[in-house]
Amino acid sequence: MDKNELKNIVLDQNNLSLEGNFIEREIFAKAEEYMKNDFVIVLTGLRRTGKSTLLKQLRRKYPGYYLNFDDDRLVNFSVQDFQDLYEILIELFGVKNLFYFDEIQNVLGWERFVRRLHDENKKVFVTGSNANTLSQELGTHLTGRHLNLTLFPFSFREYLLLKNFLLGKNDFYLTEKRALIKKYLFEYIKEGGLPEYLISRNKEYIKTLYENILYKDIITRYKLGNEKSLKEILYFVVNNFSKEISFNSLKKLTGLGSSTTVKDYFEFMENCYLIFLVQKFDYSFKKRVYANKKVYLIDNAFANYLSSKNTEGYGELLENTVFLELLRMKKEIFYFRGKKECDFVVREGIKITQAIQVCYDFNKETKEREISGLSEAMTQFKLKEGLILTYDQEDEIKIKGKKVKKIIIKPVWKWLLGQGR
Repeated sequence: MDKNELKNIVLDQNNLSLEGNFIEREIFAKAEEYMKNDFVIVLTGLRRTGKSTLLKQLRRKYPGYYLNFDDDRLVNFSVQDFQDLYEILIELFGVKNLFYFDEIQNVLGWERFVRRLHDENKKVFVTGSNANTLSQELGTHLTGRHLNLTLFPFSFREYLLLKNFLLGKNDFYLTEKRALIKKYLFEYIKEGGLPEYLISRNKEYIKTLYENILYKDIITRYKLGNEKSLKEILYFVVNNFSKEISFNSLKKLTGLGSSTTVKDYFEFMENCYLIFLVQKFDYSFKKRVYANKKVYLIDNAFANYLSSKNTEGYGELLENTVFLELLRMKKEIFYFRGKKECDFVVREGIKITQAIQVCYDFNKETKEREISGLSEAMTQFKLKEGLILTYDQEDEIKIKGKKVKKIIIKPVWKWLLGQGR
């Protein structure tokens, strides 16, 4: 790149204001904690979930060099330009030991320069929107020298902050506050947690974001020629999230040549954080790999505004909400299927420690199904207690047998806000 042009871009980007009324993300405390160690910090997540905003918040408190590579003027920036960039940063801002590089994955070979900075005892934060690309590059040149952070759309707690709702210690017990929490929960389940959409309320934003992910993060990045089949699979996913899927069935549905191609497409969608696949639990690794998967979306907004089916039941949206919260909690998640199904089982180490069923409305029609699936999982994994999360019901059931099993029925809003989990 022309050095003067690069200098202009650096100045333009660094003259942008860092001011603003930002929602402090829950991950900020962890990022701040990581600021104190010697590792390269890698922040990943879906496009437009707030990675750049989080960097702004960090830069306000911890000033350093900054460049966002998701800039059309940097399309020709290559690894050979990093030395010029380094010199420009020193020339413009003096010597600093802290670097922030946004969407650095756009530069092939970037990890070599970051490795050099690390070897010179510089602190580096990088962000990116493709998990696989970053992990491959980091694995080659920065093994053991980096720590990962994943940023998700707003949690329910962050959503309440956006609504200027401050949760007090006793608010669960106050009628007015409890009613407001439930009102906001219903909105959150429908709207999801994509920050910019929640602020703009422009439904076209979801469509545009979806298309950017489709074309920039998948089709262009992986040089896919069969756009039609990918769109058909994505359409299927958006209309069948929280359900089991079969790669073989999708191969027939789309007319693709092999189920391996279908599997590759799902891997591409996972890498850019659009979807997540959950394995059926089995002690056999081989059986887990070959069993049907369940698929979940990164945000409920994609389901509400891109799905062709009626989601008025909200059961799938609630289940997707619970799944995303388990991810934020860094849980290792599977689903269980014996004679019946349990939505989630959580593994810690080699042991299943928790079984969770999600049911929007726990009533006469759903009670037997939900309890039997949860009870079977509890028996299978020798759990004394199970959890059913509902929209707004609370109870406790004891099942007598050789050993008494306790099932806790809890409103999901209490669980999302940290009570009893």
